[in-house]
Amino acid sequence: MSLNTVREIEDAIGTLTRQELDELYLWLEQHHAQPFDTRIQSDVATGRLDKVIHRALDDEKEGRVQPL
Repeated sequence: MSLNTVREIEDAIGTLTRQELDELYLWLEQHHAQPFDTRIQSDVATGRLDKVIHRALDDEKEGRVQPL
């Protein structure tokens, strides 16, 4: 796939409605592996995220977070 094709896809995605985006996400979920999720699972399993996780938990414990 050429860089121009990637840009064309990015441009086309930028024009989608919310419903069309939801349909795209569903299609991607059904047809393609989740590399981001796989990477996070690997990082958690190997301990690469331990420091960040503990910092976030400490921030929550100390009241340094706000509800979303």
